[in-house]
Amino acid sequence: TQSLLDLMTIRQEFGDFGGLKICIVGDIVHSRVAHTNIEIMRRLGMEVFTSGPEEFREEGYEFIEFSNAVETMDILMLLRIQHERLAGSMQMSPAEYNKDFGLSIFRTQRMKDRAIIMHPAPFNRGVEIDDEVVEGARSRIFKQIRNGVFARMAVIERAFSE
Repeated sequence: TQSLLDLMTIRQEFGDFGGLKICIVGDIVHSRVAHTNIEIMRRLGMEVFTSGPEEFREEGYEFIEFSNAVETMDILMLLRIQHERLAGSMQMSPAEYNKDFGLSIFRTQRMKDRAIIMHPAPFNRGVEIDDEVVEGARSRIFKQIRNGVFARMAVIERAFSE
């Protein structure tokens, strides 16, 4: 259902999927959200890129440097760093991750005019995304959460109707 609500949010913002450029940033290796979204978004004609630390990259997905992604993408989708899964094995500290891959107000100033920010939630404030960005004008995180209620209601209705 996460992919459904993500697509719903993107369609509400842009009207169509064809030609949109999205970068999914973070732990691609351990993310079900990333794998499902990449597959579906490619099928819908979106250009899909990934970014993040080398330890989180996965073969077969087009990689882009984060600074370049910030400036060129229509959508930045940040993924939560799953500290509970990575306990002790992550090669960089949360502060280092934020410095290199966290989305700050400063970085958002370099985004395209109509570019938006998404995150499947929950998020780690101050790690993958700063407080001001979560609450900022480009953020569609709370819209995603609202759309999640509707998407999941529709799935449940369909599953239990005859």
